[in-house]
Amino acid sequence: MRTAYRVLASLVAFLVVVQAAAIAWAMTGLTAWVADGGTLDAAAMESGEELFPEVVGFMVHGMNGMMLIPLVALALLVVSFVAHVPRGVAWAGGVLGLVVLQVLLGMFGHGLPLAGLLHGANALVLLGVASTAARRAKPTDAPVVVPRAAEARPVGRTV
Repeated sequence: MRTAYRVLASLVAFLVVVQAAAIAWAMTGLTAWVADGGTLDAAAMESGEELFPEVVGFMVHGMNGMMLIPLVALALLVVSFVAHVPRGVAWAGGVLGLVVLQVLLGMFGHGLPLAGLLHGANALVLLGVASTAARRAKPTDAPVVVPRAAEARPVGRTV
């Protein structure tokens, strides 16, 4: 179960990176489209047509952030109860709490630009917490070698 915990925590971190890449790709496409004479207004947004190819990045960002990451974070919390990772439940709870905050900031960011700023900063915190949770679940099944007393080297100076 430690492996499942590590994989799920790593997956959250990876999906945060996908989020950043998707929104950067979409915004770069939007900027290029506007520079080429495109106009973004409410009518264009509600038209339902693909204004520029990179608009897919907005969809990836939305679906990944509203559905996939919360699902993986919830699975991480469930697995944390049986994974026996030191403080694993606390780290998984932190990941889930940051994901909930991230979703709320993303939703409120459309009407409150400051929430958008916090949305970006919280993503970095979430990346760090999920990565740390994954590192804490490293396997502990490596054999420990303890030398026998007869084979131990003497302590101190030898002449």
